[in-house]
Amino acid sequence: MCEGHVLPEQDYDSLMGCPLAKVRFHAALIAFAAAWTTLAHAASGVPPDLTSSQIVQQMQQHNQARIEELKAYKALRHYDVEYRGFGGKIAAKMEVEISYNAATGKSFRIVSQSGSKLLCEKVLKRAVESEKEASQDKQSNALTETNYRFRLVGTENITGRPAYILDVEPLTASKFLYRGRIWVDTADYAVVKMETEPAKSPSFWIARTLIHYTSAKTDGFWLPEQMRSETKVRVGGTAVLNINYGTYAVVPEASAQTAAF
Repeated sequence: MCEGHVLPEQDYDSLMGCPLAKVRFHAALIAFAAAWTTLAHAASGVPPDLTSSQIVQQMQQHNQARIEELKAYKALRHYDVEYRGFGGKIAAKMEVEISYNAATGKSFRIVSQSGSKLLCEKVLKRAVESEKEASQDKQSNALTETNYRFRLVGTENITGRPAYILDVEPLTASKFLYRGRIWVDTADYAVVKMETEPAKSPSFWIARTLIHYTSAKTDGFWLPEQMRSETKVRVGGTAVLNINYGTYAVVPEASAQTAAF
């Protein structure tokens, strides 16, 4: 009988003569094939076959999880800017201590500055103020389909990890949005690289600004690593701003909760 015990020496043909056995056998094959496909993708580094909308949804879910898990961190950033124009070259540097707490947000403290006072005031301090302003209104500049149109254009390995490549186009002209290309890690759905330009020029005197950004994983969290922006000025000259985000000290959850009170 089909529902009876199958003897160990029973051959394949007699087993397949039972309809229920056929169903079970085929189901087992399908399950095995699905599991093998998943393992093969993981082993070979082949990204899951997702649409741009599905990737963006995963980005939002993973980002929200990171926000909930990351309670606090500290870092010492290094800013430097150099302007080359008809009058020669001027430069400035600044070190800024940043503290992040999930309860209170980001705070910045200028530790040191040197070089051109003009560049310190008009470029470096303004860069810090812009980040402060953007962090207070995250929804309006977040990488979501409310703010951007996304198009999947391929995949590429970034520092040994596969990443989706997405073209991004802002839906509104805002100084906090940008257009260009982003790379999204296929396992953690974090933005690991960006090559973009602002959706809206912050000044008539700026002809074009190109931004190159990378992030890195620290203590399980993807955090900014480096940013380089090159700005062409209409009246002549180029300004290059570099931000090295430094080494992060991720604060344990218990210490972060104590510091918030």
